[in-house]
Amino acid sequence: MLAKGQTVIQYMEQLAPKHLAEDWDKVGLQLGSLQKEITNVLVALDVNDEVVEEAIRLGCNLIIAHHAIIFRPLQGIQTDTPMGRMYEKLIKNDIAVYISHTNLDVTEGGMNDWMAEALGIEKGVPIKDIHSEQLSKLVVFVPKDHHQKVLDAILNAGAGAIGNYSHCSFNIEGYGTFIPGEGTDPYIGEKGKLERAEEIRIETIVPHSIRNKVVQAMLKAHPYEEVAYDLYTMDLKGRSLGLGRVGKLKEPTTLGQFVETVKKGLKVDHVRVVGDLDRPIRKAAVLGGSGGKYYNSAIFRGADVLVTGDLDYHTAQDAVLAGITLIDPGHNAEKIMKEKVAEWMTGKLVEHKYDTAVHASQVNTEPFKFL
Repeated sequence: MLAKGQTVIQYMEQLAPKHLAEDWDKVGLQLGSLQKEITNVLVALDVNDEVVEEAIRLGCNLIIAHHAIIFRPLQGIQTDTPMGRMYEKLIKNDIAVYISHTNLDVTEGGMNDWMAEALGIEKGVPIKDIHSEQLSKLVVFVPKDHHQKVLDAILNAGAGAIGNYSHCSFNIEGYGTFIPGEGTDPYIGEKGKLERAEEIRIETIVPHSIRNKVVQAMLKAHPYEEVAYDLYTMDLKGRSLGLGRVGKLKEPTTLGQFVETVKKGLKVDHVRVVGDLDRPIRKAAVLGGSGGKYYNSAIFRGADVLVTGDLDYHTAQDAVLAGITLIDPGHNAEKIMKEKVAEWMTGKLVEHKYDTAVHASQVNTEPFKFL
C-alpha cells in the first residue's frame, strides 16, 4: 500500500511542525499536488536540475527539501530560463516539492540537534530562544469505571509533559449531576430523571500544538454521549525552542583538534577558522546555515566556539574582539539532514505498513570549489 502525499507530509510535520517556522520563511508545499499516491520520496538539501534528474531516475513523485525553490514572489514563469525549465520539468514529471526549513532547524530532534550530536555537544540548548510553546489546561469529568482508560488515552496522546517529566496529571473524586433529555441514550441514568454519578475530575497540561490530537483521543475513550470538559489557555509557557544548540563537549579539547571533529562530523573537507588553534574548548555552539550574527548569543550562553556558515569579514573581526572563536564549515554542512530525514521518514512509513520508499539525495549541491 502506497502512502498519499498528505500522509507523508503529515509525518514530516510531526517531525518539523510548520508553526515553528520563522515568519519570513517559505515552508510547505511549493509546487505540485499532494492528492496522489507517493511511490518514492527524495530528501534533498537544495533542489537544482541535477536533483530533479535524480528524482526522475529514482521514480520519485515527491521531493522534501530544506531550501525553498520559490522564495521571492514570482512575476511569471518563463520556460526558456534555467529556473523556468526546472519548474517545467518538475510539473511535467508530476513531482511535488515540499519545503521544511527553519521549522526543521528549530524543532527538537531536527537539524541543529543532529549537528550538535555530530560534534559531540551534550544536552544542547538553543543559542537563541524564538518560540515558547503555549500551554492549555485540560479538565475532563469521567465515570470511575472509565477513569484509567480515558487518562491513559489523554497522556499517551502527549498531554502531561512538564519539563523532563511525562504523564503528569491530577485526579479528584466527586459527583456529577445531570438529567438525560429526549433523544438521548445515556451511558448512566434514565431519561427525565436527575442522575448523581461518581466521577473523577482529570486535570493535565496540553501543549497547543497537540490540543486537537489529545481532545480527539479523550473523546474516543470517553463513554459519555456529551463529554463535560474544559480547555483553557494558561499564562504559563512550556518548553522554549530556538535556533542553534550550545552545550559542553564530551571531552575538553583545543580549537585545532575541534576543527578535525567538525570536518569529520559534518563531512566537510575544508573549514574557515577564526581564533587561536591552541585555545581550550569546553563548550561549543552550532547553528546550521548562516548564523554569524548570533555570536553574541553564543557568548552569553558560555560558548568558547561557534560553528556556523557564511561568515563575513566584519563578523569575524568583531568575534575576535568579543573573545569567541569561530568555525565556518559552509552552509552546505546542513546536508546532514538528507540521511536523517530519510531515515526518520522511512521508520514512520514502515511503522504504518506503507510501501512508499524514501531516498536521501546523493547529489552534491555545494556551489563552491576549494582550490
